[in-house]
Amino acid sequence: MPLATTRRAGLVDQVIEQLRTAVTQGEWPIGERIPTEIELGEQLGVGRNTVREAVRALAHTGLLEVRQGDGTYVRATSEVSGAIRRLCGSELREVLQVRRTLEVEGARLAAVERTREEVAELWSLLARREVELRERRWQDFARTDAEFHYAVVRAGHNRLLTELYRGLTEVITASVAATSTITPGAGYVPEIGHEGLADAIAEQDPERAAAEACGFLDELLERTERA
Repeated sequence: MPLATTRRAGLVDQVIEQLRTAVTQGEWPIGERIPTEIELGEQLGVGRNTVREAVRALAHTGLLEVRQGDGTYVRATSEVSGAIRRLCGSELREVLQVRRTLEVEGARLAAVERTREEVAELWSLLARREVELRERRWQDFARTDAEFHYAVVRAGHNRLLTELYRGLTEVITASVAATSTITPGAGYVPEIGHEGLADAIAEQDPERAAAEACGFLDELLERTERA
């Protein structure tokens, strides 16, 4: 997405919006250093102070991280996710608790509202997840597992819940990786499957779907507390 020269009114807000869009649309991936203040100022047609103020605002929300003497890096793709990263850090237990709150209701709604196409997508993601598990491709596995859970929430057709969950994509993927038994050096523990959850949604059984979602997250929380 090419950056456009801004108008003179509300310069900081305009710069914030353009930088936010560049981050959320993947123009600058997570972990990448963004252009310098001088470079951004030239692209946007504003001064360094305006750029600095906009960057500071986005760093406060958690989208960007300013590293003194090194540059500014992308930290998250949404402000919700950025806020969770700041608040939770490595507190895996808290992330799992938030996931349980959202995913149990998401599963219940999905069992009522899902379409046949969405059910097919869930089974397709589980098949891909199984291959990645078998081949011990832990990064792909973590992404696919997180994508499956997002697909479950999305199938509930509650836009606000979906948007809240989408904003947690990075921390959810990180929690999957942290609790996965196929990460390097992890001892063997049987991986938690999600076929029961997909089946309950396919059968339009909201109570069983909610119980399935709650059950595997409770198990992950127990593993975390025992670790």
